Amino acid sequence: AASYKMPEALDAGGLARIRDGFAAAARRAGTAGFDVIEIHSAHGYLLNQFLSPAANWRTDTYGGSLANRMRFPLEVAEAVRGVWPEHNPLFARISATDWIDGGWTVEDSIIYAKELKARGVDLIHCSSGGFDGAKPQVGALYQVPLSAAVRRGAEIPTAAVGLITTAQQAESILAAGDADLIALARQALEDPNWALHAQHELDGGDAVYAGWPQ
Repeated sequence: AASYKMPEALDAGGLARIRDGFAAAARRAGTAGFDVIEIHSAHGYLLNQFLSPAANWRTDTYGGSLANRMRFPLEVAEAVRGVWPEHNPLFARISATDWIDGGWTVEDSIIYAKELKARGVDLIHCSSGGFDGAKPQVGALYQVPLSAAVRRGAEIPTAAVGLITTAQQAESILAAGDADLIALARQALEDPNWALHAQHELDGGDAVYAGWPQ
């Protein structure tokens, strides 16, 4: 749109400011009492813009090759892990594919996940897309294969997300070894008590009511 501003490539000072900002945010999260944090490198946001060849047109050491495009997101992961307590889980959310020809691929995601794992990330939250021109094949459980591929390829725990709506769907994903966690968004908005209803459906019996608030 005409009102959009043309972004400027970050210089060394800008990169340092943002990297330090991620670390400062992690410190604040710890002070506030959070037990888990997640680095968002998906959906067309800044770290995803570095990763994807659909968005990263830099010609310096932060652009071009896969190693160069991963460089800044991995620097951020190192900075966050450096200030986040070792016993507290650190997740990273990724777009496992751009759904664009010539864009970021599942194979790239496996390599990225391995590098994140080496830097102390504990789980990869596998979403997808984020850039104009994406052609996702949307349907029930459509992103679960992405989680399965990253989980097996990088040998790291994953979270599956995307049109997972029922307790049985969630249970089947876990049972198949396609993910270690199930993430909900719109379904949790539609039913804030989804987890309690799922427990009632899967476990049954009066004992499940113990989890409900009095």
